[in-house]
Amino acid sequence: MPRHCFALDLKDDENGIAAYKRYHEKIWPEIKQSLLDAGVAKMEIYLLGTRMFMIMDVVDGFSLTAKAAADASNTRVQQWEALMRTFQQQLPNAGAEQWWTEMERVFDLKEQ
Repeated sequence: MPRHCFALDLKDDENGIAAYKRYHEKIWPEIKQSLLDAGVAKMEIYLLGTRMFMIMDVVDGFSLTAKAAADASNTRVQQWEALMRTFQQQLPNAGAEQWWTEMERVFDLKEQ
């Protein structure tokens, strides 16, 4: 099963971080459905300070481009993303419109 790993920062604001966590205790049903529809089989987000790390296990044939295209026409996903961006800040090396930044895998124990 393919895996994608991403990083993103939250703004350094205690109340904002707490609110972000609360929103993720039970995400909106439309957001969950959009992930499942796109082929996301499993997703986890971890937080250390303000740095977040997201792991996405996806089905074969999953496409980030197709997911982005579907999200662009989904009003509820757009509302969720706009709300989440009030808590987030881009990584210093992210592109102008890039939020979650895909990470490079540099080690795999199975390959040793």
